[in-house]
Amino acid sequence: CQWIFATEFSEGLALVQKSEDKWGFIDKSGKLVIPCQWKYADNFSEGLARVQNSEDKWGFIDKTGNLVIPCQWIFATEFSEGLARVNNSEDKWGVIDKTGKVVIPCQWNDVDYFYEGLATVQNSMDKWGFIDKTGKVVIPCQWERAYYFSDGLARVQNAEDKLGFIDKTGKVVIPCQWKLAYSFSEGLAIVQDSNGKYGFIDKIGKVVSPCQWKDASSFVKGLAMVQNSEGKYGFINKTGTVVIPCQWKEASFFSEGLARVRNIEDKYGFIDKTGKEVIPCQWRYADNFSEGLAIVQDSNGKYGFIDKTGKAVIPCQWEDAYPFTQGLALVRDSEGNWVTIDKTGKIR
Repeated sequence: CQWIFATEFSEGLALVQKSEDKWGFIDKSGKLVIPCQWKYADNFSEGLARVQNSEDKWGFIDKTGNLVIPCQWIFATEFSEGLARVNNSEDKWGVIDKTGKVVIPCQWNDVDYFYEGLATVQNSMDKWGFIDKTGKVVIPCQWERAYYFSDGLARVQNAEDKLGFIDKTGKVVIPCQWKLAYSFSEGLAIVQDSNGKYGFIDKIGKVVSPCQWKDASSFVKGLAMVQNSEGKYGFINKTGTVVIPCQWKEASFFSEGLARVRNIEDKYGFIDKTGKEVIPCQWRYADNFSEGLAIVQDSNGKYGFIDKTGKAVIPCQWEDAYPFTQGLALVRDSEGNWVTIDKTGKIR
């Protein structure tokens, strides 16, 4: 334990911070493979990590620590689909590739990530549209706000602050009539009506689950979490039928077949897709399962890990913890230092 702060492993390396507020990277053996010399850094994405130098400029390093894209940008985001967004000295946004070449000039007030081959952009008049990866405007900047494409459709907001959906030609396929709308997931999208209630529509705009819920989440593997008028959470299927009654003070999406829930005594446990409480609500806090284990916090405020039977396989002895990634997890000891453990709880 020697690090002031550490993150979970990403692409085989973890970001660590030393006492002098400099950042570097360790491998899974705990060896410092990239020296702590950066004012700030982020996890690796697609083989590169963004770093900030002492002059507050951003660039990118590879896994050897070599600076492959010079620190020249006011801000930069991580790479996605081979591209990264950058902000220049004139506060305009553009896009670079992994060689550092500017493939989309810094001319936009804002640029979002590419999804399904298109990215939203905001022009100098604060209107939003879409560009392709060559920088060509394929959907004109005419919307008050536009969001990424998902399942072939994108949310857009009109001048009356109502939301609807367009296809990739820019055609409005679902009229802008909703107070709120969220991206499509598994063929359905959450919408909110003028009364502030949530429901679900399909891709032609048909309401398949009426706007009756106080809150709702997107569908994941056929189930969506909903909150009733009394503030309790349960789950519905794609026909809108309640398959797990609204009885929980809190619930999360299903992960590895189980969903975290909080009961009326503010204790956490887990249910299966039938709604059965398979791990009793006895924990002060719990996180979703990752790689077969879930973080739990006991009544003393200490963190450990349980398996899917509810067995505490790593005792609650840590001040903080991150989920397991590629067989390892980061935990913080009583002195505030971070260390890496394996699934037996052994320090690596």
